[in-house]
Amino acid sequence: MVAPFVLAIGALFTALPAQALYKVVGPDGKITYTDRLTGSAGGKVTPLGATGSAATESAALPPELQKAVERYPVTLFITVDCAPCDNARAMLRQRGIPHNEKIVQSGDDADALQRLTGTRDVPTLLIGVQAVPGFAPESWNGYLNAAGYPGESRLPAGYEFAAPMPLRAKVETAAPAPPTPIDVPAAPPLRNANGIRF
Repeated sequence: MVAPFVLAIGALFTALPAQALYKVVGPDGKITYTDRLTGSAGGKVTPLGATGSAATESAALPPELQKAVERYPVTLFITVDCAPCDNARAMLRQRGIPHNEKIVQSGDDADALQRLTGTRDVPTLLIGVQAVPGFAPESWNGYLNAAGYPGESRLPAGYEFAAPMPLRAKVETAAPAPPTPIDVPAAPPLRNANGIRF
């Protein structure tokens, strides 16, 4: 029963290549996440990994782990004070899965999570482009195995996991500047044809 499940998961991962994602901050401060790079004028573009997080360095990892990390990067989406999220983090760390953690803190974050993963549920595990909502250790292990991650930790001694980061960077918006007074020259007084001033 487990073999068909693992084969199906493996087929899914080979059929879904990792996509490039970009974070675009427009001149007005509006943040957009997209998989298509357009010729946007004046926006700051940050390439993201397929996980929606900045691409990570994996050169110090053992080759079998490095290959999985580069091909199917892992991101864990969590909230604060969430026991299933803590259990999910503990499982990934015990198994030695390098991952990024993104904290969902607001309704806008939940909307961004929906766009990235197709769900608003936390914890959600993103392996490459495959989202796995809800913490289910057997299911998560099946997906991680299919992605080529080792069954037990192969992390080098002293490896430090990335600190959790907000899902969306906070945009500092300055208060609008008061309008600048414009000096308008006074119009000359109106006169009629008889020279009478109004």
